[in-house]
Amino acid sequence: MSRNILTAALLLSASFIATAQPSGATFDEATKVFRLDGGNVTYAFGLNSRGELQQIYWGGRIAAGDRIPSAVPEREWASFDSSYTNTPQEYAGWGAGLFLEPALKVTFADGNRDLVLHYDSYQTASDGFKIVLKDIDRKVFVTLHYGIDPESGVLARSATIENREPKPITIEQAAAAAWALPPAHYTLNYLTGRWAGEWTLTQEALHPGARVIESRRGSTGHQANPWFAIQAGDKPDENSGEVWFGALAWSGSWRIVVEQDQLDAIRVTGGFNPFDFGYVLQTGQSLETPIFYGGYSAHGLGGASRILHQYELAHILPHRVGGGDSGAPKPRPVIYNSWEATEFSVTEEGQIALAEKAAALGVDRFVMDDGWFGQRKDDHAGLGDWYVNPQKFPHGLKPLIDKVHALGMDFGLWVEPEMVNPDSDLYRKHPDWVLNFPGRPRSEQRNQLVLNLARPDTRDYILGFLDKLLTENDIAFLKWDYNRNWSEPGWDQLPAAEQKKVYVEFTRNLYAILAELKKRHPKVELESCSGGGGRVDLGILQYADEVWPSDNTDPFDRLSQQDGFTYAYTPQIMMAWVTDSPHWLNKRATSLSYRMLSSMQGSLGIGANISKWTDEEMTSAKRLIAAYHQVQPTIVQGDLYRLISPLNGSEFSATETVNRDKTQSVVFAFIHSTQEGRKFPRLTLKGLDHDANYALTPIEGAVEKGTPAIASGAWWMNHGFDINDNFRGDFQAAAFRLDKK
Repeated sequence: MSRNILTAALLLSASFIATAQPSGATFDEATKVFRLDGGNVTYAFGLNSRGELQQIYWGGRIAAGDRIPSAVPEREWASFDSSYTNTPQEYAGWGAGLFLEPALKVTFADGNRDLVLHYDSYQTASDGFKIVLKDIDRKVFVTLHYGIDPESGVLARSATIENREPKPITIEQAAAAAWALPPAHYTLNYLTGRWAGEWTLTQEALHPGARVIESRRGSTGHQANPWFAIQAGDKPDENSGEVWFGALAWSGSWRIVVEQDQLDAIRVTGGFNPFDFGYVLQTGQSLETPIFYGGYSAHGLGGASRILHQYELAHILPHRVGGGDSGAPKPRPVIYNSWEATEFSVTEEGQIALAEKAAALGVDRFVMDDGWFGQRKDDHAGLGDWYVNPQKFPHGLKPLIDKVHALGMDFGLWVEPEMVNPDSDLYRKHPDWVLNFPGRPRSEQRNQLVLNLARPDTRDYILGFLDKLLTENDIAFLKWDYNRNWSEPGWDQLPAAEQKKVYVEFTRNLYAILAELKKRHPKVELESCSGGGGRVDLGILQYADEVWPSDNTDPFDRLSQQDGFTYAYTPQIMMAWVTDSPHWLNKRATSLSYRMLSSMQGSLGIGANISKWTDEEMTSAKRLIAAYHQVQPTIVQGDLYRLISPLNGSEFSATETVNRDKTQSVVFAFIHSTQEGRKFPRLTLKGLDHDANYALTPIEGAVEKGTPAIASGAWWMNHGFDINDNFRGDFQAAAFRLDKK
C-alpha cells in the first residue's frame, strides 16, 4: 500500500470523537487541532493532510474563541529538502528522507531502519492528552504524553515506545519531545562549565545548523546542564521579550539538539543521548522516555526563570507532610558541615565540639561528612563498606546524634552509595559489581570505581545498607555524593546486543532506590551532590530536597555561579556555604560579612572551620543567621529579579527577591572593586505592590542620608534608593529588607 493511500485510510478510520475535555485541553473536530491552555500560554498541534502530527503554535495565550487553523505541511524547497523534512512534526521517526534530528530511530530485526509515524488515536488525560502514533506498516506504536500546568503554562511532554512486532527492535535514538519555533532571529541561552566552574550562562545567536548540548558521562555532568532558553531577537534581555525555555528531567546521559533548518525555523529535540546507545525491545516491551518540560514567557529571561522556579516548587521538588500548604517544600534548614574542619579525621569528640560551636551560631542541622565508615582514613579505601568505624565511634553514631539533638539541631550524614574503592571489602567480594568490560582495564578516578546500579543485586545492596543505616539511627538528612563519571560501561550479565541498556537501567534503579527510601523513611531529606553541580536536573529533583551547586565556595565566584544556576533552578535548592578565608581555590581573602551575604542569596550553610573563629566572627555570623531566618522564605521561594548582573567583568552586582504576596522584599548588593571613585548605582526595585507602603531596613550596610524610611512601592520601583557613599572598595556587600506596612 502506498503512503498516500495508507494516509487516506488512516484519516478515514481515525476516531475523532468530540468529547468533554478537561480544562485547558481541547480538540477541534473540524480542524483536527489539539490545543492546550495554561497560565499565559497556548500550545497547539494538529493532524495534517498526510496524517502527521504537526506543531502549529506555541506562545502567548490565545482567546478561547479564536479558532486555530488546521495544520498544513511545509512546502518542499527544491528536491533536496522535502516537505517531510521541512514540516515541524511533533515526534518524527527517521525515515522517508528526514534530514533533521529525528525523535525516534530504530532498527528492525530484518535490518530495515525506515520509520514513518502517523496518527492513530487519542484520549484525554487529567491535564492534557495521550496521542498514539504508529508506523505506516510495522507494529511500532508511540504514545505521546502531554500535560500543561494551569497556573504557569509549563508543558510536560514524554513518549512511550512499544514494540508489537513479532521480533525484537533496537531503539538507537529516542527523544522525549521535539519543540519548534517559526523563522525569526533568536538568541540561545544554555549553561556550561567544569568542576569548580559550573553554571556559566552561555549566550549566542542561532545560525543555520545544529548546536548540540549534551552529557555522555552517564550522569548530567558539570560541563553542560539539560536546560535551554531561546529568546526572540539578536540580543538577550533580562526583563522583556519572548522566551521559550525547556528542561529535561533525566540524570543519565542526555542530549538536546537545537537546529535552525534550511527555512530558518528552529527545532529543539531532547532525550536520551544516542551516543553508545541501543535499547532492545522484545515483543510486547516498551520504553518510557524522560519528561521534557517546556515553557514560555513574554517578560524576558527573568520572567522565564521566575515561572520555572515556581513550577519546580509546586510540582517537581519532594512534597512532605508538615511542609506547609499541601505539603509544599519548606525553606531548607541552615546547616553546618564538618568537611573543611576535619576532612577524613572525624571522631566522636571532635564532631561534638564542632556541633556545640554550630549550635551557638543558630544552625538548624549538623552534618558529618566523609570519614565515618569502614576503613576510611583517606580517599583510597573504604567506599562500599558502610559500617560505622569502631575506632572513631566506639559506641556507634548514637552518642553523637543524641548530643546534636540535645543542642537543638537535627543530624545529617555524608554517603556515596554508587561508588566503591578497590581497597574495600565490598570490591574484594564482588569485583563484578562495577561497570567494566571483562578483560579490559578498569579506570579509576579519585581512587574509585562506579558500581553498576543497573544490576539488581547491586541495587538491592545499596537499598539494603541505606535502609539499615536510616532504621538504626535517627538521621534527618543524607548528603548523597557522586564523585566521578563513568568509564568502561559494560554489563556482561546481558547478551551483547542488550548491554547498552545500562544507560537507562542505571538511572532508573537510582530513582527506584530513592523512591523506596522516601517511602520507608518519609522524613529523611536528601541532597544531590556530585563534586558540585555534576548531577543537577529535574529528574533527580523529584527526590532531592536540595543540591550542591559547586565545590567552589569562593564567595565572589559564587555570585556568577549562582546567577547562572538560578536561570534554571530555584534558589530554594541552591546550597551556599560560608567557608574559610583566604579561600582554598583562589587564595582570595574576603570579609565574613561578604561571605555570609553571598551565601544568603540561596539556602545558607556554614562549612568553615568554626573552631578557629574569633568571638567577633561568631557574634557577626550569629546575627546574620538570625536575620536570614527572618527573611529566608522570601529569598528562596520568592520571585527573583536580577537588578545588576555580575557577568562580563561587572564591578557591581545586585539581586532582589519579592515574596508571592508582595509583603516583603530582600535586596543584596555587591562590589567587586570600586574604580575611579564611582558610586554604586542607584537601586530601582521590581515586583512590589505599586500602591502599598514599604519600610526599608538595613540587614548589613546603610542607605544614603535622606532616604525615606517608608515609601510606596511606586517610589522604590521608580525612584529607588542609594547605598551609603561609604559603600566602596574591594569585595564589599550590603543587604536590605522591605516590609509592607
